[in-house]
Amino acid sequence: MASTGMTKRSRTRRAGESAYGLLLLAKNVAMALVALLILVAGMWSSWADAKPAMLTKGLERGTVTMADCGDDWCTGSFTAARPGGDSHGRVRIDEAVTDGVGDRVPVVVKPGTDEAVRTGAAGVLHAWAPFAGSLLLSALVIAGGLGMRRTAWALGLLGTALMGASFATLTV
Repeated sequence: MASTGMTKRSRTRRAGESAYGLLLLAKNVAMALVALLILVAGMWSSWADAKPAMLTKGLERGTVTMADCGDDWCTGSFTAARPGGDSHGRVRIDEAVTDGVGDRVPVVVKPGTDEAVRTGAAGVLHAWAPFAGSLLLSALVIAGGLGMRRTAWALGLLGTALMGASFATLTV
Protein backbone atom coordinates (compact mmCIF):
# COMPACT_ATOMS: atom_id res chain seq x y z
CA MET A 1 0.00 0.00 0.00
CA ALA A 2 1.43 3.37 -1.03
CA SER A 3 1.69 6.19 1.47
CA THR A 4 0.07 9.45 0.38
CA GLY A 5 1.69 11.51 3.12
CA MET A 6 -1.62 12.48 4.66
CA THR A 7 -2.56 11.47 8.13
CA LYS A 8 -6.10 11.60 9.31
CA ARG A 9 -6.60 13.90 12.25
CA SER A 10 -8.89 12.88 15.04
CA ARG A 11 -12.31 14.41 15.43
CA THR A 12 -11.23 16.03 18.72
CA ARG A 13 -8.24 17.74 17.10
CA ARG A 14 -10.33 19.06 14.22
CA ALA A 15 -12.91 20.45 16.68
CA GLY A 16 -10.15 22.07 18.72
CA GLU A 17 -8.65 23.70 15.65
CA SER A 18 -11.97 25.12 14.55
CA ALA A 19 -12.69 26.40 18.09
CA TYR A 20 -9.29 28.11 18.17
CA GLY A 21 -9.99 29.68 14.79
CA LEU A 22 -13.33 30.93 16.09
CA LEU A 23 -11.61 32.47 19.12
CA LEU A 24 -9.08 34.23 16.87
CA LEU A 25 -11.89 35.58 14.73
CA ALA A 26 -13.78 36.78 17.82
CA LYS A 27 -10.64 38.53 19.10
CA ASN A 28 -10.09 40.29 15.78
CA VAL A 29 -13.72 41.39 15.57
CA ALA A 30 -13.57 42.68 19.17
CA MET A 31 -10.35 44.64 18.51
CA ALA A 32 -11.79 46.12 15.31
CA LEU A 33 -14.91 47.21 17.21
CA VAL A 34 -12.80 48.79 19.97
CA ALA A 35 -10.73 50.71 17.41
CA LEU A 36 -13.90 51.83 15.61
CA LEU A 37 -15.47 52.92 18.92
CA ILE A 38 -12.39 55.00 19.76
CA LEU A 39 -12.46 56.69 16.34
CA VAL A 40 -16.20 57.40 16.51
CA ALA A 41 -15.87 58.81 20.03
CA GLY A 42 -13.06 61.12 18.90
CA MET A 43 -15.09 62.27 15.91
CA TRP A 44 -18.17 62.85 18.07
CA SER A 45 -16.18 64.82 20.62
CA SER A 46 -14.55 66.99 17.97
CA TRP A 47 -17.69 67.67 15.94
CA ALA A 48 -19.32 69.86 18.64
CA ASP A 49 -16.64 72.55 18.14
CA ALA A 50 -15.58 71.71 14.60
CA LYS A 51 -19.03 72.23 13.09
CA PRO A 52 -19.39 75.91 14.07
CA ALA A 53 -15.68 76.58 13.39
CA MET A 54 -15.91 75.21 9.83
CA LEU A 55 -19.53 75.88 8.85
CA THR A 56 -19.94 79.52 9.88
CA LYS A 57 -22.68 80.44 7.42
CA GLY A 58 -25.73 81.74 9.29
CA LEU A 59 -23.89 82.04 12.61
CA GLU A 60 -22.94 85.26 14.40
CA ARG A 61 -19.31 86.02 13.58
CA GLY A 62 -17.06 88.56 15.23
CA THR A 63 -14.11 89.00 17.57
CA VAL A 64 -13.64 88.52 21.27
CA THR A 65 -11.26 90.64 23.32
CA MET A 66 -10.14 88.60 26.33
CA ALA A 67 -10.80 90.31 29.65
CA ASP A 68 -10.46 87.49 32.18
CA CYS A 69 -9.00 83.98 32.05
CA GLY A 70 -9.48 81.10 34.46
CA ASP A 71 -8.19 77.54 34.40
CA ASP A 72 -10.12 76.34 31.35
CA TRP A 73 -12.07 79.30 29.99
CA CYS A 74 -11.51 82.93 29.08
CA THR A 75 -14.29 85.50 28.94
CA GLY A 76 -14.42 88.71 27.02
CA SER A 77 -16.55 91.19 25.15
CA PHE A 78 -17.93 90.13 21.79
CA THR A 79 -17.91 92.55 18.85
CA ALA A 80 -20.04 91.49 15.89
CA ALA A 81 -18.38 91.46 12.46
CA ARG A 82 -21.37 93.03 10.73
CA PRO A 83 -22.96 96.30 11.85
CA GLY A 84 -26.18 95.82 13.78
CA GLY A 85 -25.26 92.25 14.75
CA ASP A 86 -26.66 90.56 17.82
CA SER A 87 -25.30 91.81 21.12
CA HIS A 88 -23.91 88.98 23.20
CA GLY A 89 -22.11 91.08 25.80
CA ARG A 90 -19.63 88.69 27.34
CA VAL A 91 -18.88 85.31 25.82
CA ARG A 92 -16.58 82.53 26.94
CA ILE A 93 -14.00 80.68 24.88
CA ASP A 94 -11.62 77.79 25.50
CA GLU A 95 -8.48 79.11 27.17
CA ALA A 96 -6.24 76.97 24.95
CA VAL A 97 -7.06 79.00 21.81
CA THR A 98 -6.05 82.37 23.26
CA ASP A 99 -2.86 84.06 24.41
CA GLY A 100 -4.53 85.38 27.55
CA VAL A 101 -5.91 88.72 28.67
CA GLY A 102 -5.92 91.38 25.96
CA ASP A 103 -5.82 88.94 23.04
CA ARG A 104 -8.31 89.48 20.19
CA VAL A 105 -9.58 86.31 18.55
CA PRO A 106 -11.91 85.80 15.55
CA VAL A 107 -14.85 83.69 16.70
CA VAL A 108 -18.32 82.46 15.94
CA VAL A 109 -20.94 82.21 18.69
CA LYS A 110 -22.69 78.87 19.13
CA PRO A 111 -26.44 79.38 18.66
CA GLY A 112 -28.40 79.82 21.88
CA THR A 113 -25.31 79.96 24.12
CA ASP A 114 -22.71 82.39 25.37
CA GLU A 115 -19.92 80.08 24.15
CA ALA A 116 -17.69 81.14 21.29
CA VAL A 117 -15.52 78.96 19.05
CA ARG A 118 -12.38 80.22 17.36
CA THR A 119 -12.54 80.32 13.57
CA GLY A 120 -9.84 80.15 10.94
CA ALA A 121 -7.19 77.49 10.57
CA ALA A 122 -6.20 77.61 14.24
CA GLY A 123 -9.78 77.15 15.42
CA VAL A 124 -10.56 74.33 13.02
CA LEU A 125 -7.38 72.41 13.81
CA HIS A 126 -7.90 72.88 17.56
CA ALA A 127 -11.46 71.60 17.24
CA TRP A 128 -10.17 68.39 15.64
CA ALA A 129 -7.56 67.76 18.39
CA PRO A 130 -9.71 65.13 20.20
CA PHE A 131 -10.01 63.23 16.92
CA ALA A 132 -6.22 63.39 16.55
CA GLY A 133 -5.91 61.78 19.97
CA SER A 134 -8.35 59.06 18.99
CA LEU A 135 -6.28 58.37 15.86
CA LEU A 136 -3.20 57.87 18.04
CA LEU A 137 -5.02 55.62 20.50
CA SER A 138 -6.69 53.53 17.83
CA ALA A 139 -3.32 53.08 16.12
CA LEU A 140 -2.10 51.28 19.24
CA VAL A 141 -5.16 49.03 19.27
CA ILE A 142 -4.82 48.26 15.56
CA ALA A 143 -1.11 47.48 15.85
CA GLY A 144 -1.29 45.44 19.04
CA GLY A 145 -4.69 43.82 18.76
CA LEU A 146 -5.00 43.29 15.02
CA GLY A 147 -1.35 43.14 13.97
CA MET A 148 -1.97 45.62 11.14
CA ARG A 149 1.26 47.55 11.58
CA ARG A 150 1.21 49.63 8.37
CA THR A 151 -2.35 50.79 8.94
CA ALA A 152 -1.45 51.64 12.53
CA TRP A 153 1.58 53.65 11.41
CA ALA A 154 -0.57 55.58 8.93
CA LEU A 155 -3.18 56.41 11.58
CA GLY A 156 -0.53 57.30 14.15
CA LEU A 157 1.31 59.62 11.76
CA LEU A 158 -1.95 61.25 10.69
CA GLY A 159 -2.92 61.85 14.33
CA THR A 160 0.53 63.24 15.12
CA ALA A 161 0.42 65.56 12.10
CA LEU A 162 -3.04 66.84 13.03
CA MET A 163 -2.03 67.44 16.63
CA GLY A 164 1.23 69.09 15.59
CA ALA A 165 -0.57 71.37 13.11
CA SER A 166 -3.05 72.37 15.81
CA PHE A 167 -0.23 73.25 18.19
CA ALA A 168 1.73 75.10 15.52
CA THR A 169 -1.20 77.29 14.41
CA LEU A 170 -2.18 78.18 17.97
CA THR A 171 1.32 79.30 18.93
CA VAL A 172 1.84 81.53 15.90
